[in-house]
Amino acid sequence: MENPTASAVPPPLSAVPPVNPQEVLQKMLDGLGLKTKVETLQMDDAPLLHIATVEPGRLIGKHGQTLQHLQFLLNRMLQRMDPSAPRVIVDCERYRERQRDDLIRTALEAVDKVRRWGEPVHIGPFGAFDRRIIHHHIQKDPELEAISEGEEDGGSKIMLIRVKPKPQAG
Repeated sequence: MENPTASAVPPPLSAVPPVNPQEVLQKMLDGLGLKTKVETLQMDDAPLLHIATVEPGRLIGKHGQTLQHLQFLLNRMLQRMDPSAPRVIVDCERYRERQRDDLIRTALEAVDKVRRWGEPVHIGPFGAFDRRIIHHHIQKDPELEAISEGEEDGGSKIMLIRVKPKPQAG
């Protein structure tokens, strides 16, 4: 006789441990034979994995390309392991932090021009990561907006900083 309390519902997925981005990145770097230490921080409401190493140039690469590729691969791996895993930012020896400060400085210069002259200003081109930083910063301003325009080589886009249009009375 069948057990009436038994059901065909599979056990909850909570039995699968959540993926640890810091451990995954550390294993990747160890596998590459690099002497590194990874720590988890926060940047713009996203997990930031900071890599400390004596060879930052090898991980950062020309204009941060190696670091960008490492971040892309890590996020792809994390999404495969756990589709609900948050996207992470990978930094090495505060490179991204310095780049972020430079981006915000560029955006603020454009904001100043827009406020002074009232005309839209184009900046860039920027990749998706950099555009996200600028959008995040400018969305705090109730009078201005940042718009990504067009498609350049490699996914970079020009950004337009302008005064938000007034809603039209209908």
